[in-house]
Amino acid sequence: MADNEEPILNKVENTVALHSPLFKLKRWQWWLLVAINIFFLVAGQSAAVLLGRFYYDQGGNSKWMATVVQTAGFPILFIPLFLLPSDDEPLASSSSSPPIRTLALIYIVLGMIIAGDNYLYSLGLSYLSASTYSLICASQLAFNAVFSYFINSQKFTALILNSVIILSFSSALIAVNDDSGGPSGVSKWKYFLGFLATLGASSIYSLLLSLMQLSFQKVLKKETFSVVLEMQIFTSIVATCVSVAGLFGSGEWKTLHGEMQSFGKGSVPYVLTLVWTAVTWQVCSVGVVGLIFVVSSLFSNVISTVALAVSPIAAVIVFHDKMNGVKIIAMLLAVWGFASFTYQNYIDDSKLRKAKTNVTETRNNSVC
Repeated sequence: MADNEEPILNKVENTVALHSPLFKLKRWQWWLLVAINIFFLVAGQSAAVLLGRFYYDQGGNSKWMATVVQTAGFPILFIPLFLLPSDDEPLASSSSSPPIRTLALIYIVLGMIIAGDNYLYSLGLSYLSASTYSLICASQLAFNAVFSYFINSQKFTALILNSVIILSFSSALIAVNDDSGGPSGVSKWKYFLGFLATLGASSIYSLLLSLMQLSFQKVLKKETFSVVLEMQIFTSIVATCVSVAGLFGSGEWKTLHGEMQSFGKGSVPYVLTLVWTAVTWQVCSVGVVGLIFVVSSLFSNVISTVALAVSPIAAVIVFHDKMNGVKIIAMLLAVWGFASFTYQNYIDDSKLRKAKTNVTETRNNSVC
């Protein structure tokens, strides 16, 4: 890494980062925290995408209902929030907590962005095949690279660029493995609309990740996981309210009863599909925000792209889809890209911890 390049883990000023409670953790504890968030993101997103496909395949048609369930599961996050020990001590660079108005503005703006982004994703998934959808979603890495550079001052090394390129190729391989561009019965206009919606959603999602990271850096300035949960809960409340308003404003709520009655697997599976979709999206969101908090928005986006390659494997297990050589190669590429990015984080982590050790030794020598 060049001297003028900022490490990925350095999300705030160097002096502040060295005093962060995250760096009080042992190395294996920090990596365990990263691994847990990765599991939440990959497992949650893969399950949510599969349930979303199942919803549409079995006769579900409400775009706004598919949008609502992406954030409506936020109440379950109060459980870990209440169980976690409170730690309201700000970092050394923060003299006081941010004003309530500032926090409210952040949560409202981010929540509204999330609601719009979720609707675009729901719209795109309903008009595109899973492979085409995955290919377009992979573009979020390119968008995030741009937003991270301008908003978060993210610098890129050869390992990071290698990871981004390889993971994009992985998703592209999965996409070209499917001959169909969209589900049966979808017109060219709807296919094009789905393409634009998914592309727009990918760019907005990348912007959202960078804005969340910026909020942690410049406004919240607290290194506790409760801050992550609060961010997810309050933005989800706003997003859910906006989505419910869209559901009623569009008139789609009138069709929900008939949709439930005509659902391919029956009324009870219809309800369970929506409930578990809501739960899995919240699990995914905790992983997304957690990785932004612990590492960076770009790393969170890379892991999200890994999940796009994992989804076909999950489909093989759940839906008994055919597993061919292209999907296996895509998985190997995903592992390669993930390992490349993880190694870069290992290098950055080692440098920051070494800097922390040097600062501690300097202070001890000055005291003596």
